[in-house]
Amino acid sequence: MKPVLVVGASVGGSVAASTLAKAGVPVILLERDLAWVKPCGGALPPIAFKEFDIPESLISRKVRRAIIHSPTERLAEIEVTGLKKGRDEYVAMTCREELDPYLRLQAVRQGAELIEGKLTDLKVHRTGVTAKYVPKNSRETQTLEVEAVIGADGAYSTTAKLLGLPRPPYCVAIQHRIRLPQEKMARWQETADLYLGQKVSPDLYAWAFPKSDHLAVGCGAGPGKAHEIRQMLHNLKERIAPDIAGGEVFLEEAHALPIHPRDHIAFERVMLVGDAAGLVVGTSGEGIYWAMKSARRAAETLIKALPDTSLKALQRYEKSWWQEYRMMYRFLQWLQRWGYGSERQMEVFTDMCRNQDVQRLTFESYMYKQMTPVPWVAQMRMTADILAAQARHFMSAGV
Repeated sequence: MKPVLVVGASVGGSVAASTLAKAGVPVILLERDLAWVKPCGGALPPIAFKEFDIPESLISRKVRRAIIHSPTERLAEIEVTGLKKGRDEYVAMTCREELDPYLRLQAVRQGAELIEGKLTDLKVHRTGVTAKYVPKNSRETQTLEVEAVIGADGAYSTTAKLLGLPRPPYCVAIQHRIRLPQEKMARWQETADLYLGQKVSPDLYAWAFPKSDHLAVGCGAGPGKAHEIRQMLHNLKERIAPDIAGGEVFLEEAHALPIHPRDHIAFERVMLVGDAAGLVVGTSGEGIYWAMKSARRAAETLIKALPDTSLKALQRYEKSWWQEYRMMYRFLQWLQRWGYGSERQMEVFTDMCRNQDVQRLTFESYMYKQMTPVPWVAQMRMTADILAAQARHFMSAGV
């Protein structure tokens, strides 16, 4: 059997390659630049470490408290806990310069062949796929004959482009990594902060995420607003200036983040996963877990289907994914539009986040990655609080 080509050796590509290699499928893992570190907030749910066999030593900081700042600096302080207290519950903060190489090395240890080079062409034909790439530091095109391709190459996916697919809508995120004096880092010992407001992030939220020895401060903006992103980051740093006084910026990072899933993620002999498939969830912008989850699902579909790599066979990946997660994606996309639509709505969103039922149900779903049934009593309480907040903020605005 010819090998399977996995394009992109970040978290998704590495998990796909490991899954395939572990099953005895020959794999080539093609990464454009092994030195590149993807800019990313780095948040992961605890379940990811068990599900993908990731050592907890890669957790840079455990966040047990979140603070949401409304546009007018009203606060919603949230304990990271689900429906049952007593469990070790947290949001794990990771650094991609540590997480990505670990998962990549695991794939190589399982038997994947790692190549550093840039994909330049894909041709799907009756007996396989012909892929061309240029190795790093070379100008000579190399050719691979492979059985199938998994595209895990990010929001600007070359795999998707070579298939003739349009680029999906995306937002742009930028962050500074800041080293703070020890007494300043104590402010974020177990706390992550999210900031709302048109001046710092008109479509999403801005953040201050703690790592073991520094703070990641960043923000995101939707389509058509990329030219404003540096000003937004400047506004954010001014807004939190007392908390980061004396800090030193040692790295600036920017990246694109898809905001809508692609219409299709499975094709003849090709599947797309993670950011390449647009599988970032709305409201939170979470992508790491879903990149790994979709990559494993795609690889498992391929393992079961081989030697059949037809569209019909690979569509099982797409169908099973949306059967399980379509409701979640649609709800979080709606929540993003509703909660971040205006500064007045961001004030309502902040009030909603003060509701303890909202807090517990949100983190139960986040930490254990399943849609949590909502008791009708909790539904009534949440609805009443949200309607009251909606009326209060709309009336105060004279509407």
